[in-house]
Amino acid sequence: MEPLVELRNVSFGYGSTPVLQDVSLHLHRGQFAALVGPSGAGKTSLLKLVLGTVQPGQGNVKVGGEPLQGRPAPRVGYVPQLETVDWNFPVTVEQVVLMGRVRCDGWLPWHSKAARNEVRAVLEQLEIDHLADRHIRNLSGGQQQRVFLARALIAQPDLLVLDEPTSGVDMRTAENVLHLLADLNRQGITILMTTHDLNSAAAHVPWIICVNRTVIAEGAPEDIFTESILSRTYQGEMMVIRHDGMMIVQQKPHPHTHHDLLPDPVPGHPAPRTTVRSQPPMEVSIVTEVPHAVAG
Repeated sequence: MEPLVELRNVSFGYGSTPVLQDVSLHLHRGQFAALVGPSGAGKTSLLKLVLGTVQPGQGNVKVGGEPLQGRPAPRVGYVPQLETVDWNFPVTVEQVVLMGRVRCDGWLPWHSKAARNEVRAVLEQLEIDHLADRHIRNLSGGQQQRVFLARALIAQPDLLVLDEPTSGVDMRTAENVLHLLADLNRQGITILMTTHDLNSAAAHVPWIICVNRTVIAEGAPEDIFTESILSRTYQGEMMVIRHDGMMIVQQKPHPHTHHDLLPDPVPGHPAPRTTVRSQPPMEVSIVTEVPHAVAG
């Protein structure tokens, strides 16, 4: 079976600064994959190569079996990071979603009744049809994310590309977004996303690609999330805890406390005391979201 996305020996950089070197990977139709790696590892640049918005210095990129060769990838929907959107721009939810039909309708100042019906159908699918006439600034983070998902889905893409879809939203909203992506994947849409949330990726995404300027490893999360692979990816000591079907991925705790760094800190004003049952301190304290139950 020919892959939907294929990068072969791809290198890319901005000017004289290399970003990606000798990257080779492919995605089959129907896959749901996440790119993970530290900041500056080249994850967003890899997405841009797949979208066709930048060109490799070496190697080639194919989407749908066709080399991109300086043109945008066909039948690909893109959801940007929420932080990159100008939320004060005077536009409604419906108008944002209609932007996704530009390739079909062109830059016309009006849209057909059929186009508006399609928008309503996608908004209903994502359960935000009641927000169609609302300004995008007056939405919650989860609603904003669904609006840009709708904009991507209106063009009926084969591939959905998302840059940090759970960044900037609370934990419950992030969970809802990932479950929504899983629903879309079950409907046959191939999904490629970036994320910094390793624990959520372990629980929701069936294929993980570790990237740090090149592909370090890829596979199912239970195979990829090991201390060895993650330490190579993040260039630091990582730890993976598996217990009762749960997987917790965490940077190894520091061997010191704030008392070691600042033995005589300036205190703040104490809050009113509340009664708390005293418990013996743990030898190591890890603060993290309660993990999801996953096989591994």
